[in-house]
Amino acid sequence: MTLPKLYPIVDTATLARRNLSPIAFTEALLNAGIRLLQYRHKSHYSRSIFAEAQTIAALCRQAGAQLIIDDRADIARVLHAGVHLGQDDLAPSDARLVIADAPLGFSTHNATQLTEAACEPADYLAIGPVFATGSKQNPDPVLGLAPLPALRGLTTRPLVAIGGITLANAERVLATGIDSLAVISDLIPDTGPLSTRLRDWRSLTA
Repeated sequence: MTLPKLYPIVDTATLARRNLSPIAFTEALLNAGIRLLQYRHKSHYSRSIFAEAQTIAALCRQAGAQLIIDDRADIARVLHAGVHLGQDDLAPSDARLVIADAPLGFSTHNATQLTEAACEPADYLAIGPVFATGSKQNPDPVLGLAPLPALRGLTTRPLVAIGGITLANAERVLATGIDSLAVISDLIPDTGPLSTRLRDWRSLTA
């Protein structure tokens, strides 16, 4: 699997705090040329949340973009999407029974987990948090930039960095050999239009 340098995450909790609709945000991402994104909802999948995910899946199909669903292999299968799993979620080998050959990502947080992931049927791996992050409850210890080149050398699979990545530090993260940057909060500007912020990110990661 080839990953773009920018991997946006449509995180419902973050967007709710910023009074942004996940559907409108997804439309902005697709209009900016994004062709891989993740829908991340950490709470209960109510009917309205599932309907929202269905709409986002339809928008992605229309744009020719790959949608990844966070945590939920069952939802991913229903929506014909890929899935991204954490260390406490369904094991990748079990998720494969649900999603067949759809894209599958797997999060790791240290060298041991990254090495152990070699036996899992994941198409790409994630490593983090690289920097402090406010988008996750009880995050794992921050890694920083220093260990990333060695961690990159532990796997031949595409490797995504996540956690506190911003326009200000993105180039330094990519310089470590990381393939892709998963970004949540920094895609949303404090001031100014969303389209301008996304254009800045697309320019940096082209």
